[in-house]
Amino acid sequence: MKALLWIVFCAAIAANVCLNFLVGEGGLQIALSVVSGVVALASGAGLWMLRRPADA
Repeated sequence: MKALLWIVFCAAIAANVCLNFLVGEGGLQIALSVVSGVVALASGAGLWMLRRPADA
């Protein structure tokens, strides 16, 4: 599960960066950037929830 979340996280960040170069300015770029940002945040939150608790 963690490996899949890492793949999704990296792909979403890479997509967000590439969208700035591939898609022209406008509503489509904003919409795709929002979608990839939400996916990156969700997978990052999933990774954070699955982390091992620190030894006290």
